Order: sequence, then structure tokens, then C-alpha cells
Amino acid sequence: MLKPSHSASRPSRVRYGVVALALSVMAVAYLDRVCIAVAAPRLRNDIRLTDTQLGYVFSAFTLAYALFEIPGGWLADRFGARLMLARIVIWWSAMTMLTGAATGFWSLILVRFLFGVGEAGLLPTLARAFHQWLPPLEAGRAFGLTVMAGAVAGALSQPLVAALLEVMSWRWSFVIFGVVGVVWVIFWLSFFHEHPSTHPRINAAELRLIGNSQDRSVDHRLAWLVFTDRRVVALCLMYFLVIYGWYFFLTWLPTYLIHERGFQLLEAGYLAALPLLAIAGGVASGGWISDLASRRWGERFGRPLPAFLGLPVAAVCTAGGVWTENPWLSTVLLSVAGGCAAACVAPAWAVCAAVGGRHAGSVTGAMNMCGNLGGALNSVAVGWSRDAFGSWAPPLLSMAVAYLLAAVLWVVARAPEAGESR
Repeated sequence: MLKPSHSASRPSRVRYGVVALALSVMAVAYLDRVCIAVAAPRLRNDIRLTDTQLGYVFSAFTLAYALFEIPGGWLADRFGARLMLARIVIWWSAMTMLTGAATGFWSLILVRFLFGVGEAGLLPTLARAFHQWLPPLEAGRAFGLTVMAGAVAGALSQPLVAALLEVMSWRWSFVIFGVVGVVWVIFWLSFFHEHPSTHPRINAAELRLIGNSQDRSVDHRLAWLVFTDRRVVALCLMYFLVIYGWYFFLTWLPTYLIHERGFQLLEAGYLAALPLLAIAGGVASGGWISDLASRRWGERFGRPLPAFLGLPVAAVCTAGGVWTENPWLSTVLLSVAGGCAAACVAPAWAVCAAVGGRHAGSVTGAMNMCGNLGGALNSVAVGWSRDAFGSWAPPLLSMAVAYLLAAVLWVVARAPEAGESR
């Protein structure tokens, strides 16, 4: 006679599959975003762009991504994560491929703007999925790992794109990266269910662990909380300042290493990966620390802790990276700065989703919109500074100031206590 199985009393791990899909889609997103940064020196010469024009190209994606974040988050609240994420990835994959067909400044601007329109709502949609699928105290780590996956993919894509450019044109590299997203959509649609209770592989123990996600009601109206809650406003301003610095590493860093620090293309491809690897470590450790500290001391203190520890260090290291004459030390200092600043990213998403509650998609969309507006500003500021002054120092030093101001804003951007209105 067979012995009764105890597996039914142990939670299944279907939610980990959802997190794994979130990690992989962020990896694909950053693969497609960062490839243009490495290709930029050759693309710039081929299409004959000035540094200011290249800055506009970088910011076209970021600006569109920012402007459509709140609509993207609302669509996730309205139609669910399954359908919206498939639409998002198919759209941006098509625009990635079309980037390789650009023939001049305006066609490149148009394609990159449409790329941003399509990818907008990615993280708010994942926030919607996590709100349904994860226990609240797993949210910080999940957001940290998700953003970490994007940074790791961005880091790996730097030397990969540099190596591809040695054997093919920059145009074909965009086609290759665009195909990856189409493959991902097939896996997403075959695995993900909107609500845990409808998934065929989940058991009752995991459903109890997740909690009554069916009771985490979704309000399909656009959240006025975006404009009225001081915590959300502080989070939006803080994220603007942090992502202002983040986008330097995603866009201008390879050009900086080649033109300012004297590295060759392949060297720059590998060295540009270092800050993104540091960012990956920062977001993962920030999410883990904030979850651990929140369990020990409560979310109001635990969530901001990585920001209070990391952002001042990021400011000092950014300034040091500008002022040192040693190109290797500059790369190391900028890498440390990127990692320390990134420590506050996962806690910001956890706090924003908690404050937003049933408006999680819309409210996190507002925060990410502000962050990407900061990223768009950085891309333009660097290009303008290069053409106007021939200097990298003003935009880099402004990043150091932004990190210090962001740390101050975390005093207001706090998590709601248990039982507090959300």
C-alpha cells in the first residue's frame, strides 16, 4: 500500500515561476535598451549625429516611456498583467528590430520614441502581477531581483554587442535582439494566470501563503492618490533624482569611456558592464535588506534603510569618479556609485505598491514616469554639455547632488504601517 503523501501540506512554488518570468522579461528589456549605448559610437558616425542629437535619440525612448507609464499602469489594472505584458513585449521587440532600419536622425527619433511608448507600463504591470501573486513581505526581494536581472542583462549585453559589432553591422544586431522578446511571449502566455487560484499547478498551501489575492481588489479608475498623497509625491521626486543618474550608465557610459578615458571599443564594452553589475548587486541587496529590516523594525524604518546607507556614498563616489585622472579608478568609483544608488530602487517599488494598494499599477506607473523623465533629462544634459562646453563634469556632478537630495526625500517617502489607510 502506498503511504500517504505529505506534499499537499507543503506549499507549491508556482509563484517562483512568476518571479522567474519577471526576471527574464526585465533581462530582455535591458538587452534591447542597452544595445544602442554600445552601438552609439558607430551609429553616430554612420548617420552623422552630433552629441546633442545623440542625446535626443537616447532621450526619445526615455521620454516616451515616461509619458506613457501612467496609462500603461492603468491598462494593467484594467486588463490584467497577462494580456498587457504580452502586448508590451511584442511592441518593443518590433521597434528594436526597426531601429536597425533607421536611415537618419528623424527616423531614429521616431523609432526610439515608439519603442518607449510600447515598453511603457512594464514595471507597473509586473507590480500588478506581484500584488496578486506574492505575500507582501516577499515584494522587496522580488522587485530587487527583477531590476537586478535587467541590470545583469544590460551588463552582459555590453561586451556581447561590442563583440557582435566586430563581425556584423550595428543594424543587424538590433534585429537579432528583437527576436528574443517574441520567444519570451510564447513562454509567458503558456504559464502565467491572472489569479493564483486559477493556476493548475498551485496547491492550497501556497494559496494560503500568498493570501487572498482575489480580495486585493483592483480599482480601474486612475488613482488620484498619485497627486494627493505626500508619500507618493516624495517617492516620485526621489525616483526622478535616482534614475537621472541611472540612465548615464545605460546610455552615455561607453561613449564616456572611449572619448574621455581613452579606452578602445571592446575594452569599453567590458568596462561599461561593471557599473551595471554593481547596480544589479545594489538592487538585489537593497530589496533583501529592506525586507529583513522591515521584519525586524517595521516597514516605516526598514524600507528607507538602504537609501540612507547607499545614496550619500553614491554622491561621494560620483564626484570622485569625475575628479580622478586615473581612468581605471574612475570606472571603479562610478561603478560603486551606481550600485549604492541602486540600493533604494527595490524598496521604492515595494513602498509605492504598498501605498497604492488597489491602485498599484497606476501609482507605481506615476513613480516610474517621474524616474524616466529624470533619465530623459540626463541623456539631453550630457549631450548638450559635450557640445556646449566639451565637458563631462557638469552632468556627472549634478548626479552627485541628485543622490544627496534623493536621500533627504526618503524621510517623507515612508511605507504605511499595518492598518494605516492606503
